[in-house]
Amino acid sequence: METITLQANAKINLGLDVLRRREDGYHEVKMVMQTIGISDSLTFSRIPAQKIVLETDRDDLPVDARNLVYRAVALMQEKYALTDGVSVRITKRIPMAAGMAGGSADAAAAIHAMDALYGLGLSLEQKQALGVTLGADVPYCLLGGTALAEGIGEILTPLPALPCASLVVAKPDFSVSTKFVYENLHADRLSRHPDIDGMVQSIGRGDLLGIASRMENVLESVTAKAYPVIGEMKAFLIGAGAMNALMSGSGPTVFGVFEKEDTARTACEAMKAGGFGAQVFLTGFRA
Repeated sequence: METITLQANAKINLGLDVLRRREDGYHEVKMVMQTIGISDSLTFSRIPAQKIVLETDRDDLPVDARNLVYRAVALMQEKYALTDGVSVRITKRIPMAAGMAGGSADAAAAIHAMDALYGLGLSLEQKQALGVTLGADVPYCLLGGTALAEGIGEILTPLPALPCASLVVAKPDFSVSTKFVYENLHADRLSRHPDIDGMVQSIGRGDLLGIASRMENVLESVTAKAYPVIGEMKAFLIGAGAMNALMSGSGPTVFGVFEKEDTARTACEAMKAGGFGAQVFLTGFRA
């Protein structure tokens, strides 16, 4: 195999709890992760010289070691003593710095692609062991679907696929630093925590209402306080018929879960017309 094209799907957090800050500085989390139908397209090709060539359709996306795709390819070249190089063409659709793991999803695609291009025959567990050295979300992005994530996000328990639903996903015209959010979160002072166990039980029953009613993200206590428009976007989506709405990850992306696609489509157009979100998508869950 000389060339492979993969789709790297974004994720949302249906529930996100932070249990404590560990002595190593990482935060211990408990969250439900879900793949959605917004994706980047990445084409990987083997090239003779042992180098990495990245191209992208975004001027603000680095094409050197600051890019997780570059680092994933370099990691695998070194670990498996690969003598050929790789060129990568990245077409971005996942909003950047948005709490949707776009960089981690692209890195996961790079690990899958390198395994296929070089016939390494790696197991998912081997890929995830590589991925966690690049970022806490990469092991989940290698797995995909619906999963309970614990530890720093790398301890994953696959969950049953969610019932069908439509999503309206909107990113406002600013980005949020994950580092800023976690540095300003005081996990020991949180007055309430999401019912992650109850959500997992609802997922097991295929109970969309039970899932939606338990959607909660403790990071909103930092991000939504700093950026009140996040709360306004959530209220808009619920007013437009969403079963519930939530900020994904550290933000600032907000999504609403809709039982009916036509209601979601109308809400999506209203979000665009109302100026809520520089990027607004109508999509759904992906297995």
